[in-house]
Amino acid sequence: MLTLENVSLNYGSFTALDGVSLRAEQGELVVLLGANGAGKSSIFLTISGIHKAAGGSIRYGEKNLVGMKPSQIVANGVVQCPEGRKLFPGMSVLKNLMLGAYVHRADGAANRQRLDEVLALFPILDQKKDDPAGSLSGGQQQMVAIGRALMGRPKVLLLDEPSLGLAPLVIKQTFEVIQRINQAGTTVLLAEQNAFAALKIAHRAYVIESGRIVLEGDRESLMNNEAVRRAYIGA
Repeated sequence: MLTLENVSLNYGSFTALDGVSLRAEQGELVVLLGANGAGKSSIFLTISGIHKAAGGSIRYGEKNLVGMKPSQIVANGVVQCPEGRKLFPGMSVLKNLMLGAYVHRADGAANRQRLDEVLALFPILDQKKDDPAGSLSGGQQQMVAIGRALMGRPKVLLLDEPSLGLAPLVIKQTFEVIQRINQAGTTVLLAEQNAFAALKIAHRAYVIESGRIVLEGDRESLMNNEAVRRAYIGA
């Protein structure tokens, strides 16, 4: 469904991605593991059209995403929830959520239905929809960020470090929601440093180091891989 083949990305003279190839099939939950600075966010920003690939191809179905504007990529069903949430703290929760539907702004009825679905997924946001997003807890702000991405009607959802800065109980709840989103039919590509929590809900995973994919496999093989456990799980 989403396929990267030999994708490279440069920041000036620095090679951020070096021949990255990966795929996420329809209905899969695929985890991208790697330390901070390994290239996870660079992959997402390149898929989303925010950074321009120096080489390789990025295909969603039969469509080539390379060269598309970010808004076109969202309209085609590939939506990113960025690392750090990137909310507008002074705006209400509701307005932050509705920004995610901007590319579909002409379809008011469908957007209202989608909003109802998002608020049903995150009931606390319905209670706080008129509050400034910046007044919410970290976990609630992450709900807003995921909800905003869902308002874009993703067929493929890119989640970049959703557990960052959250308490263990909130991380557990967040990953339960991500699994529910996937089980409802949305393909998920999840970038995470929290390997243990991520692999528990994954179908497959890739490990990236210094801009290169160095390992791939199903959940069981990576959970039982000694090098992965030592580097990312700590057991």
